[in-house]
Amino acid sequence: MTMTLTDPALGETTLQRLRHKRRIALAIPAAIIAYLVYAAISFDIGGLVQRARFDNAAILLSDFWSHKTHVTRENRSGEVTVAIEGEGKGTYPTGMLPEWVTMENGVTTIDLGDGHVVTYDDVGARYLVPGYGLIDIRSEGGRPVMTAPEPVPDWISVSPNRIGVTTDAGRFSFSRSKVETFKYQAGWELWFFTLDSPFYGKSFTELVGLATVGDRIDANRSNIASMVNDFWTNRMWRHADVAWAIFETILMAFLGTFAAAIVALPLSFVAARNFMPLGIFRGAIRRIFDFVRGVDGLIWTIILSRAFGPGPMTGAIAIAITDAGSFGKTFSEALENIDDKQVEGIRSTGANAVQRARFGVMPQLMPVILAQVLYYLESNTRSATVIGAIVGGGIGLLLTQAIQTQKDWEEVAYYMVLIVLMVMLMDSFSGWLRRKLIKGE
Repeated sequence: MTMTLTDPALGETTLQRLRHKRRIALAIPAAIIAYLVYAAISFDIGGLVQRARFDNAAILLSDFWSHKTHVTRENRSGEVTVAIEGEGKGTYPTGMLPEWVTMENGVTTIDLGDGHVVTYDDVGARYLVPGYGLIDIRSEGGRPVMTAPEPVPDWISVSPNRIGVTTDAGRFSFSRSKVETFKYQAGWELWFFTLDSPFYGKSFTELVGLATVGDRIDANRSNIASMVNDFWTNRMWRHADVAWAIFETILMAFLGTFAAAIVALPLSFVAARNFMPLGIFRGAIRRIFDFVRGVDGLIWTIILSRAFGPGPMTGAIAIAITDAGSFGKTFSEALENIDDKQVEGIRSTGANAVQRARFGVMPQLMPVILAQVLYYLESNTRSATVIGAIVGGGIGLLLTQAIQTQKDWEEVAYYMVLIVLMVMLMDSFSGWLRRKLIKGE
């Protein structure tokens, strides 16, 4: 029977298909929206937003690009110390103070700028806030007691044992044991020279003059050698340790990636269908590849760190195990897709199996190998940072230590910048090497 366009059965079928497609087109977005609503309720997104402390986040972000100087007075001894980031390595020595801190006759005056002035004396501490008034705090019965204009704003926190003041100019804290003022300033202070270096506080012009025509500060070496030494051995920023950590991270990625490629290449011939006719051996190698790449590299890192102890070499082995599975799968698939005509041409010359592999297979396989190895080298440079945090090696260890202190956030930013630059450098290097080796450019 012949159907025409006016056949009622054909028209009804077409309409049913259109309605079915319309329902699917509406059902898929509806299912996605329903899932997102479920996820929002399940993960308590609303409660998370309510619990968010955006003021703490703002302080954290400011710590990334600025530093704070602590002016601390111990209430029992009356001793006052001024230290950058509150560290002993950044404490101002006797006779040296920042220009905004003065000490006279037992009174410490801290000028935070824009009219904000904090004063320490034997009685207590006072904070003059422009537009608000004087916040006077004294210790009575071992507890801080505050006198301030009413009503008390929300940027002043008061508890039985601590009084805190947070303004745009800085932060102030008075507790039973000490009084502390924090002044935030832009930049990474002491990044070049620490306070005990004779080059600290010198302008760029003064440093150039000392390096070229100035009298020697150390009779045993030139001023420029002293500058390099003071920078390299900087106790606050530890540039020498950071450089070594970067080297360890790259070394972990390099050793792990190339060890994986060396192990995977011969095994991939066993896993390739056109090179291993025995399915039992081929299947066994393929399952081994699936197993080692199916377990995440971080899991291997934890297992190996328990077996061999921490260290960069443990991280390199973890990378090698994971990548061996990935390389084995990629290389074996590339072997299965080679052009057999090229191999047959080599065979026709009387070449043996090794010669056929050398001149017929490897020229086709090498672009895939190089591309995969260089890509994984670039990727593993980033992964080695996380692995190093677990096995105790490389820049990842320094990053973890800085995060754990909960105060060295400018160091965290420094390490993050170095990691990004390292990844960018490896990306550029691998791209250049790939073009050089594969395309011959």
